[in-house]
Amino acid sequence: MFKDLCSTKLAQTNAVAMNALPLLARLTFAAVLLRYFWASALTKLEGPLTPSFNAYAQIFPRKMEAAGYDISGFGAFEWLVIMAGAYAEFLLPLLITLGLATRLAALGMIGFVLVQSLTDVIGHGLDMASIGALFDRHSDALILDQRALWGMVLLTLVGLGGGWASLDRLIFNRLKHR
Repeated sequence: MFKDLCSTKLAQTNAVAMNALPLLARLTFAAVLLRYFWASALTKLEGPLTPSFNAYAQIFPRKMEAAGYDISGFGAFEWLVIMAGAYAEFLLPLLITLGLATRLAALGMIGFVLVQSLTDVIGHGLDMASIGALFDRHSDALILDQRALWGMVLLTLVGLGGGWASLDRLIFNRLKHR
């Protein structure tokens, strides 16, 4: 009897945790990264369809240096990459925070963070101290430590969806009751 009671309580606890974890992941993402990504996106735009000079330097650092920081030689490809990146930095964090298309938005953010990290390491030439190393005693490296934690939050959302209080759940429940 005691074993059955413990088993039932453990199952209930697991069910609550599995439902609460995505909501907590979304709240953590919103608290830590929403404004970070929005502020970053704002540095990339002078207007709704006009990339800033800074955007070219951030996203194409080597090409900017090679061009003598003259953007007149940049074309439609670079414009498209900048605009897609800037709008992804606005839209994907908003979708995650609201819990709308959560899995897809979180997957998109994982891709975004990978590209961001590669641009930081390769394009901007970060040193090993900034990149860091996993399983060392330091937890403050800009790339590996920080972005591994971001990735874990995002992977939780890819795997479990938006959880409680998400628009995904609200839409699913409405469609299910039709």
